[in-house]
Amino acid sequence: MTILPVTSKHNNVVSPSKSTPHQKVQNTHVQTTEKVKDSVDITTVAKEITKAFESSKTTPAIDEEHVNEVKKALMEGTYPIDAEQIAKKMIEMEREPYNNSR
Repeated sequence: MTILPVTSKHNNVVSPSKSTPHQKVQNTHVQTTEKVKDSVDITTVAKEITKAFESSKTTPAIDEEHVNEVKKALMEGTYPIDAEQIAKKMIEMEREPYNNSR
């Protein structure tokens, strides 16, 4: 068995597994394989995720302008409040833990 060291030098001495007094030991040369370059294929999904991540760096997490508009409308009493829609969302939120536990 040939053991290759960590360096680029090769150990060309081969020890026979079973030796007999009349058997000649032949040196074998280790064949070096061509160096293969590593490659990475990035999927379309990964590219889209990267694109979205980069876009999120430049986009603020909170739209301050919209928040200020809603605050102003609430103070003036002009913000439309749909009590029925709020009630539906509240019921939906209450049912959510039950539906997720199944």
